[in-house]
Amino acid sequence: MKSSSARRGPRPPEGLDHVFGVHALESLLERGEAPKVLWTQQGAGKRLQAVVSRAKALGASVQEQPREALDQLTQGASHQGVVAFCQPLTPESEASLMLKLRAWQADTPPLFLVLDGVTDVHNFGACLRSADAAGAHGVIVAKDKAAPLNATVRKVACGAAESVPVYQVTNLARTLAALKDAGVWITGTAGEARASVYDIDFTGPVALIMGAEAKGMRRLTREACDYLAKLPMAGQVSSLNVSVATGICLFEALRQRRLASHAPLL
Repeated sequence: MKSSSARRGPRPPEGLDHVFGVHALESLLERGEAPKVLWTQQGAGKRLQAVVSRAKALGASVQEQPREALDQLTQGASHQGVVAFCQPLTPESEASLMLKLRAWQADTPPLFLVLDGVTDVHNFGACLRSADAAGAHGVIVAKDKAAPLNATVRKVACGAAESVPVYQVTNLARTLAALKDAGVWITGTAGEARASVYDIDFTGPVALIMGAEAKGMRRLTREACDYLAKLPMAGQVSSLNVSVATGICLFEALRQRRLASHAPLL
């Protein structure tokens, strides 16, 4: 009879976060961030040989494990035969955000994405991916009612969780007020807004707020907005998934900024 520890399988390293999937591991390696430990599925050697060799070269300890161990750790998600254990991601603070604004040196004005009450980790990861793709300078979330920066977020974000700064703030309304004092214009998205996102000027310093699905922005967040905007809906559905809407809005901001700077759209 197997012991209880055997039934549970191998124990993951303490104090480390895990990310899973080949693309997530490749994103780590491209930034020179070697995982401390790498679990690979038994029998998947050739398929993972290239990426595992890169991880080993950067100092990763590679351990073969049965598929059941990887399935259990990732709760049945598609891990593609590899799980990497690395240092946890730590969100930055409101103080860090304001320091960055005061010392702004980027060629383009600030563009921040604010997520108000987005608790689904898949949506959070997808929003981070869109933020990275559209050139946003950071994502701002509240400490309460917000998805954590966990393994699923990092998997869905495909590397964006590591490349886009995430600022976790205690009081979102206070942070929005500080952004306004720093010259950032606040645009919130709301289905009942009269203006379209295509009518909003995104070429200056902007913070774009996306509210939680179904509930939208909280009252204090809405009151902090300089503008409210909506996505025009031409079909029968009344709204879009928050991550889809985020991508549309951020790429409208990117389009406007490239036109304003006379940069090519492609």
